[in-house]
Amino acid sequence: MQAIILAAGMGKRLKELTQSNTKCMVKVNGVTLIDRMLHQIEDHKFTKIVIVVGYEGQKLIEYINTLNIKTPIVYVNNPIYDKTNNIYSLALAKDWLLEEDTVLFESDLIFEDGVLDELLQDSRECLALVDKYEAWMDGTCVTLGEDDTIERFVPGKKFKYNEIKDYYKTVNIYKFSKQFSQTYYVPFLDAYQIALGENEYYEQVLRVITMLDEPGIKAKRLNGQRWYEIDDIQDLDIAESIFSADENERVLMLQERYGGYWRYPKLLDFSYLVNPYYPPEKMRDEIRASFDTLLTEYPSGMRVNSLLAAKNFGVHRENILVGNGAAELIKCLMNSFTGKVGFVRPTFEEYPNRYSKDLSVCFTPSNKDYSYTVYDLMDFFANKDIQNLVVVNPDNPSGNYIPKSELLRLIEWTKENGIKLVIDESFVDFADEEDNSLIEQEILSSNEHLYVMKSISKSYGVPGIRLGVLASGDEKTISDMKKDVAIWNINSFGEFFMQIEEKYKKDYQAGLVKYRAERERFQKELANIKGVRVIPSQANYVMVELDKDIEAGGLLKNLLIKHNVLIKNLQSKTNGGNYLRLAIRNEEDNNLLLESMKMEINLMINA
Repeated sequence: MQAIILAAGMGKRLKELTQSNTKCMVKVNGVTLIDRMLHQIEDHKFTKIVIVVGYEGQKLIEYINTLNIKTPIVYVNNPIYDKTNNIYSLALAKDWLLEEDTVLFESDLIFEDGVLDELLQDSRECLALVDKYEAWMDGTCVTLGEDDTIERFVPGKKFKYNEIKDYYKTVNIYKFSKQFSQTYYVPFLDAYQIALGENEYYEQVLRVITMLDEPGIKAKRLNGQRWYEIDDIQDLDIAESIFSADENERVLMLQERYGGYWRYPKLLDFSYLVNPYYPPEKMRDEIRASFDTLLTEYPSGMRVNSLLAAKNFGVHRENILVGNGAAELIKCLMNSFTGKVGFVRPTFEEYPNRYSKDLSVCFTPSNKDYSYTVYDLMDFFANKDIQNLVVVNPDNPSGNYIPKSELLRLIEWTKENGIKLVIDESFVDFADEEDNSLIEQEILSSNEHLYVMKSISKSYGVPGIRLGVLASGDEKTISDMKKDVAIWNINSFGEFFMQIEEKYKKDYQAGLVKYRAERERFQKELANIKGVRVIPSQANYVMVELDKDIEAGGLLKNLLIKHNVLIKNLQSKTNGGNYLRLAIRNEEDNNLLLESMKMEINLMINA
């Protein structure tokens, strides 16, 4: 069996990276695409490699000659690469197609060895390698029958997003038998070029062939094997994080993305925190129905959005501010403070990161659960001469929860001592205690020193639209912050969410009931895993301590590399403590995490 590689294209979308090099000479983690592909082909003992070159072809040939490839290589030149598409490049190599069974590759691919193994180990002679469609994929798709029959090709211009559940993306690796090329592909290739010209794609020929009663080719479905098609610098960035040879580096590269994990096929994110039981489908449908309008119209300004937030939370608009996520409001609020600020550590780092370390006074609980009460806080900060105090409740990452009655005592104490108090209640809705929010007009009006922060993204399960609110009786600070942030600081989707949210309150409460039940189940199951100590949480995450022979960083790496599961390592937040934070998702996802953890922990204990 031989290999044919199409490498004539210019790769314009990679811009300066292909100004003087062909696309397949772009490096992923220091290794060019063509270097990696050629060595993978050589490892599988192909008889020869036919490479169609074009743009910067001589430079590519000279480079390949330095790679010490022992398999014979034949070069075919496409002199009009800038005027044709890949159908012409493949047509230039058609004589080779007629001589031998062939695996056809496009040169802008990166894939793990298992991808090629899947194709070659399948006894069927003619196969199109495909993978279930994911949001990051672009280009030609197919729909399949139960017996892997290719029912139809779906080119980009025929793509319908309401049908994506049925789509498989072509990986652009094919296996053709010599007979298939002689009987079907090459004759149809010649006819197609005569009819439609040379500025077409070779997959169009396959589309025509699959319309026959006996097309002679079927699909080969991948099952989790990693691959990526590199068309632009974002593709390159993602490919480097997926295919890093250094597992520790791969973990670090993923963690440093701070989200956007929907670009990674099948990755289960237990690091970032959401509500899996909200919003309901009807609400999603309502947002979808208004999508075109929301996409093409400006959102309202701050005055209107403050009014919407005031309506939803039952306070005056002068006492509430809407932000592009709580993070925007945290930055703005911390910038307004002067003097010393008291923090609890470990906590949500956005607060201490936004203030001078020299003016920060930190309280760290002395117990292994990192639990504390308002009385611990009052005792510690009583003689610290702080002017401001920040408390996250439930705290992040510990899940420590202070009941509302005790918080009211802390509010009184800080008022008596002239201390501005920030209570971040982003996770409070998940707590078992009902009526636990401090966003009440009477509480705000009576306590101008109190600032209540809430992340809508985390509790309402809509992190993609970036919403947060800050409520306070300090109308001057709220007014100043409204002037400080951009007038259009949230988008139309966020505004529309606030506009319709009130009529889905019953759904929200029902979702919280489901969530609390799943949290209880999940914590019990976690506690049954040998070597795991669960710290009870009232939030949508749980903190666990691992036995000394189960290193947190190693477990994180194993879960990510072997199971595609991302969790939060708390060693840096706990002065080297062996802690993890696990987001709580729905039952199905949580069970996958539990099984993966059991497997990896058993291996680590018995190593």
